[in-house]
Amino acid sequence: MDGGSEMGDRSSFPLMLLVGLFVASLVISNIIAVKLFAFGPFALPAAAIVFPVTYIIGDVVTEVYGYRVARRMIWTGFAGNLLAVLAVAAGGLLPSAPFWKGQAAYQEILGFAPRLLLASFTAYLVGEFANAAVLARMKVRTRGRWMLPRFWVSTVVGETLDSAVFLAMAFLGVVPLGALLAMIPSHSGAKILYEFLASPLSAALAQALKRREGVDVFDVETSLSPFRVD
Repeated sequence: MDGGSEMGDRSSFPLMLLVGLFVASLVISNIIAVKLFAFGPFALPAAAIVFPVTYIIGDVVTEVYGYRVARRMIWTGFAGNLLAVLAVAAGGLLPSAPFWKGQAAYQEILGFAPRLLLASFTAYLVGEFANAAVLARMKVRTRGRWMLPRFWVSTVVGETLDSAVFLAMAFLGVVPLGALLAMIPSHSGAKILYEFLASPLSAALAQALKRREGVDVFDVETSLSPFRVD
């Protein structure tokens, strides 16, 4: 069925749960990203343990419910993340109680540098929409076959673009270009590996949802513009 079908647009508990987990994973990722941990010779943000979940859910939702539903979910995640950022900023501006000594720690852990924030928001939109668009088009071209390879290809495209856009916007002019380019594989590699390992479970979940929901959307005529609101 095409991406405009009523069944592909309907709300259901599994879909609502996936959207909720998607938004929660995104917001949590941005909160814990300030912590860096050792991953072999690399230092990675703690967001790497949960941010790939957004791509896993994005693959499942796009595969089952189609690009239109995934587009709405991505913008819902953006709105939830924006609300979290505004709430944290507002909390930091509130006058501290005389006995509370945690203002400096609050700002250090939860505060956002404007350039990094803009880079993070932009990279999220580029990566998530690229992942969904590639998966939707490949599903049509392959007539729904080869789900795991489609998940892998869309993940590599989305995560690589996410890392490239973030690093370029955040550090261009601060870090030498050669070093910046070398950072992209390490920045995206761990997340891609995470999703590759989880892909059999993602595919199994997608197949189970197709059977339960009676939905298997093919985006034959769906516009892949991120800015459509239908």
